[in-house]
Amino acid sequence: MRWKLVSTYLLLVIILIMVINIFIGQTVLNIYLDEKKIEILTKANTLSNNIKLYLFTDRVLEFDEYFNRYITAYSKNIGSRVIITNKYKVVLADSNNEYIGKVLKHKEIQSSLAGKTDFGVYNFREYGHVLYTSVPVLIDNKTEGVILISDSLNLIYEKTNQISYSLMIISVISIFFIAILAFFFANFLTKPIKKFIEIINRISYNQLNQRVKINTKDEFKIMGNAFNLMISKLNQVDNQRKDFVANVSHELRTPLSSIKLLSQSLIHQNEKDINIYKEFLSDITSEVDRLNNIIDDLLIHVDLDKEKLNLNLKTTSINFILKKIVSRMTVLAVKKNIYLNMIFRNSIEIKVDSNKIQQAIINVIDNAIKYTPQYGKVLVELYEKNNLAVIKVKDNGIGISKDSLEHIFDRFYRVDKSRSRNTGGTGLGLSIAYQIVLLHQGSIEVESKVGEGSTFYVKIPKNLN
Repeated sequence: MRWKLVSTYLLLVIILIMVINIFIGQTVLNIYLDEKKIEILTKANTLSNNIKLYLFTDRVLEFDEYFNRYITAYSKNIGSRVIITNKYKVVLADSNNEYIGKVLKHKEIQSSLAGKTDFGVYNFREYGHVLYTSVPVLIDNKTEGVILISDSLNLIYEKTNQISYSLMIISVISIFFIAILAFFFANFLTKPIKKFIEIINRISYNQLNQRVKINTKDEFKIMGNAFNLMISKLNQVDNQRKDFVANVSHELRTPLSSIKLLSQSLIHQNEKDINIYKEFLSDITSEVDRLNNIIDDLLIHVDLDKEKLNLNLKTTSINFILKKIVSRMTVLAVKKNIYLNMIFRNSIEIKVDSNKIQQAIINVIDNAIKYTPQYGKVLVELYEKNNLAVIKVKDNGIGISKDSLEHIFDRFYRVDKSRSRNTGGTGLGLSIAYQIVLLHQGSIEVESKVGEGSTFYVKIPKNLN
């Protein structure tokens, strides 16, 4: 990347310098040409005023030796070739004595016969760069002839080339120093990337405690902060995964150990009383159910991760669903001597996936019962607010700390790990509930204080798209 930055930067600099050099060279050339044009034009106008008398159309005048000597002398004086034509484009005088009596059809002559001053720049193989300057000779505001002055521009182009060459030398030296500066600058720019690569390589070896330290105040700093936040999340998820594996291993080992112990007891049992066998088999069935519940939670979360959980929306009475759920959960509440009650403020029918929403609400209520001590209270309340069906589940259990509130819907997260093992929780129930409610375009909110209990609000829009 460093070399890409350097090469790209140098390419842009080279292009910019080339454009600047061309612009400067052309500007200098134009300045020289303009100065030359003004100089020659002044001399041409002076000559025009001096030869007017020779071009009167109503006089018969021979271009004697004096006139020719005058043109030749003037040509030597200004260092340029001078050609004079009449209004018929016939050459009357030529300082080189080459075109006298011939007709010239140069565009500059034609333009001056129309009363205009004209210039032309040419590059001849024999003479090099030449400037043609033509001016009309006016007598009584009528064009009676044309003065054409040819002047060499080779000196101007040589000076311009020298300037361009000097600029090129300066540009090459500048590019050399710019290349060095660009290399160090690119090295400075890519330094944070090297830090990222180094940290990423460490993270690939599962060193999730690594953090990127960027001291600049630019996009790299923002990217570094985002990267560190991502690693913190990954580290948190990894720790939760480890806790989850440990917890699930414990939860699976406990019923499996019980099943094995009960099975071995049955094998070595000499009792003939059928009731003893039924009791042992009943305990085995209970442990198998416990295993199934753990596995079901895991499979549901796998489906959520794979986005396999599609909704079968039908208009359903939320009141009816809650009655079924509370009736079903009452057995669990009675075992813990917990008072479970429900209040319906409104009668609400909305489109939901009945089975999925039941599962979400059961998980929320089950969580409330698990974390409420004996002789506690759990209240389930249904009401409508802001076109939302709100299911409120309030308990007076152990409560949730502020640090844990923002994580309770994370998968594998458990507020009280030691208590969760006693209650058989896997830390997936609230995460599953949260995902299901999100699929219904709703939300779950929670309020809690440690030692006073928690209140969950399951909010589902009445007009589900």
